[in-house]
Order: sequence, then C-alpha cells, then structure tokens
Amino acid sequence: MSVIIPTHNEAQAIVRVLADLPPDLTTEVIVVDSDSTDGTPEIAARMGARVVQEPRRGYGQACLTGLAAANAPDVVVFLDGDYSDRPSELPILLAPIIDGRADITLGSRVKKLRSAWAMPWHQALGNRFAAGVIRLLYGVEISDLGPFRAARADVLRTLALEETTYGWAVEMILKSALAGYRVVEVPVSYHPRIGKSKISGTLKGTVGAGWFILSLIVRYYFQRRKGGLSV
Repeated sequence: MSVIIPTHNEAQAIVRVLADLPPDLTTEVIVVDSDSTDGTPEIAARMGARVVQEPRRGYGQACLTGLAAANAPDVVVFLDGDYSDRPSELPILLAPIIDGRADITLGSRVKKLRSAWAMPWHQALGNRFAAGVIRLLYGVEISDLGPFRAARADVLRTLALEETTYGWAVEMILKSALAGYRVVEVPVSYHPRIGKSKISGTLKGTVGAGWFILSLIVRYYFQRRKGGLSV
C-alpha cells in the first residue's frame, strides 16, 4: 500500500503525520512537496519517506504526481500533511476495501465528534452542501468531501483522473459514481490543523473553492446526461 502526502510548508506537522502511520500497513510513503521553504522535504526524507518534488501548484497535481511515482501498489491512500486527520486511523479507512465492501473509502469528518474549531463554519457548511448535491444528483451516500481517503489502485487507473486543483478530490467521487464503483464512507476524527490553511482558513478562499467544486459537480452531471462524459 502506498500513502501519498501532498505538502507545502508543513514542517511543524509532518513529523507527527509520518510517525503516526501504522508501519505494518504501509509499503511506501511518498511526500509530494511543492516548493516548501521550511525544511519539510528534508524532514520527511530523514523519517524514511520518499520525497518527490512537484513545482507545479495544485492539490490535484500533487496527488497525480504521487500516483505516477507509486511503486505498483494494490491500494493508495491520500492524506494531508497538516495532521488534521489522524494517520493512526488508517485501519478504519482501509477496512471496507480489505473486506471487499468498497472500491473507494472516504473519511467523513462529520460522522464523528471533531475537535472544537477544527473546521471553520463556512468550510463545514460548504462541505455539507456539496455532499448533499452529490447525493441528489449522483446517488452517492456521502456527508463530507474530506481529503483522508483510500482507493484500489486499479480503480484509480480506470478513472483516469485529471483535475489538478482541489477539484481533484471531487472528480474522484463523481467519476466513481458514473462508473458504478462502490464508494463507502467511514467516520474519522478531525483536529485543528498545524500551521496556516492554504484555502479553508479564509472565507474568500472557501467561497472560491466551493464555487469551483459545485461547478464541477453540475458540469459532470450535464455532460453525462448529454452522453459527453465516459469513464
């Protein structure tokens, strides 16, 4: 199993993230770093992670670069480098895939009690709304668009993901639904991130991200109805 962790200036958190990964479940850990200036890649390398440099910005770009660098895994896990999700909960995330009940698992931050102030109100509201639209239009029973997720590697190859922004995480859900893959949510805890948020820390950033995500959801839906989107 490969764990892919996109990073940009996560020196304060990356030690905890890597230390908490269950060693018996991880075959390789790939840190995809986007021009950190605080020593994040050096810290990650010292802790045994394979560091891949990706100067092109974008969350999706980092995930795609990590996928391309992965060494033939059967399952791929995506995890933020800010320690807001807990890597120690990896067994919870993997259980439905290991048991043969899911092709993709999503860690829901709203199905379990989270730390106070871990998620700004505007981010929580936007996530719930976007998840509700996906349930309505695509029939996928999800409550959150969290970044802590796992997927069978062969499924990811079939989906041919291509979004290079934060829309990449939504693209995975939408294309999975259209292809008939089993997407299962599991409850995970959520904590205040260590360091400054790049998107959700501001209302403006959250609104911008929310608008882009909703546009993507609607665009894929109408492309499917017109027969212009295939997976």
